Amino acid sequence: TRRPSGPASPRRVIHRPVLDGGAGGEALALGQSLEVGPALELVKGGGGALLREKLLVSACDRFVVVAEAEKRVARLGETTRLPVEVVRFAWPDTQRRLRETLEESTLRQGEDGEPFATDEGHFLLDCVLPSSLGLAALEERLKQTTGVVEHGLFLESADAVVIGGTDGGVETLTR
Repeated sequence: TRRPSGPASPRRVIHRPVLDGGAGGEALALGQSLEVGPALELVKGGGGALLREKLLVSACDRFVVVAEAEKRVARLGETTRLPVEVVRFAWPDTQRRLRETLEESTLRQGEDGEPFATDEGHFLLDCVLPSSLGLAALEERLKQTTGVVEHGLFLESADAVVIGGTDGGVETLTR
């Protein structure tokens, strides 16, 4: 069964029907990533389906990421911002609370100039990752911030990352 993580997203996640009580067997999620760190930690969620992607990945037995060589970084946050999904209600207050951990964030805008809405109707803040804070500590702080629904850190989710090289070669990294 093919199922995208969100109606506005390209078909990026493939799995057997595990979320709707489907048959047994191994469930596999395939995804893309904005960045891939050295320990297979990821920044995902560029398409705005953070919550859905986390639900799909957690429901699957294996998660394999396919990425281009330029997505591989020494430290997450080098080339992209971290998407953080926040509730619409009082989102500026959530952004203010996040400044204690993530000093710089901007509300993502849609093509129409209005705030971008996730597949679940929430807003996205695109945040600069601090180099001074460990990723596990950051993840914990984000989870504890009132108003945060989900975030784009996938620290221990990927079982394998397939890197496509510019020369046409492929490298597979495994946990």
